[in-house]
Amino acid sequence: MILVTGGAGFIGSNLVAALCERANTPVHICDWLDSPEKSRNIEKHPHGEVIAPESLMTWLAGKGEELEVIFHLGASSSTVEPDPDVVLDNNLDLSMRLWRWCARHRVRFIYASSAATYGDGRAGFDDDNSLAALAHLSPLNLYGWSKHLFDVNAVMLAAAGVAPPQWAGLKFFNVYGPNEFHKGGQQSLVVQLHRQIRAAGQVRLFRSHNPDYADGGQERDFIWVGDCVDIMLWLYDNAGAGGLFNAGTGTARSFADLALACFAALGQAPEITYIDTPEHIRRHYQYHTRAAMDRLARAGYDRAPTSLEDGVRRYIQDYLETNDPHR
Repeated sequence: MILVTGGAGFIGSNLVAALCERANTPVHICDWLDSPEKSRNIEKHPHGEVIAPESLMTWLAGKGEELEVIFHLGASSSTVEPDPDVVLDNNLDLSMRLWRWCARHRVRFIYASSAATYGDGRAGFDDDNSLAALAHLSPLNLYGWSKHLFDVNAVMLAAAGVAPPQWAGLKFFNVYGPNEFHKGGQQSLVVQLHRQIRAAGQVRLFRSHNPDYADGGQERDFIWVGDCVDIMLWLYDNAGAGGLFNAGTGTARSFADLALACFAALGQAPEITYIDTPEHIRRHYQYHTRAAMDRLARAGYDRAPTSLEDGVRRYIQDYLETNDPHR
């Protein structure tokens, strides 16, 4: 039996879909179905129970002995959430309770960390498991700090011998793909650009305020959500692999590249205009992210990532341009 927290969310519902397609063990979901879009994210798949997060520990006390693995993807994921109690309750305290429960009951634990733990990237984007490396990271927001604090606790507890039989934390980079409509302003840039092209035939990107980067030259490691799911399934199939891992492509691509891929997927000539980056975000604005993928490769994962052009084409043509954009 498998439990996916955040299983009606973006990455979680894509994982639930893939696990249900395997059809070899029941998949239960912990999440709030607080929007029609989140319900649609999971309605196509023969999942098991849906547990409200506030009832999770009670549910585990009754049925936890049957669990093989918890995929912990539930979180307060807004990067602009101002309330530290909300963020820490959801992203640190609950994660710690689940970690200790899994350690006590010998249940495997695979969880979502975030590339936000790297902050502005000055300390690099290397998923080193050492406390010394983690000490150099300085996230830029509460969300990133909450994920970073749990990573630090995981490494410390594992070193002390208080850990699930398998544990892995995945630092997801810029993920895009189906089932993200419930995220509002946190939806991926692919959705936003697709919407702009359909409405006006052009897209707007932020102008660069860094002399080292051209307008539209700001770079991100964009990863297709299906690749994230493949990494999680590989970890599930390889119980000996563990620790902190990046979940990216290992390649930085520009916002202009992403826009061109969107136009190509729609068969339209590109038209890009540039607007000033809002002043209140310029001080913490990232101009480059790129996941170091060496650790995952050394652990044995050898699947090549989906190219930006192929991923954007699949997302737009197979989902966003159809009557049913949910996986």
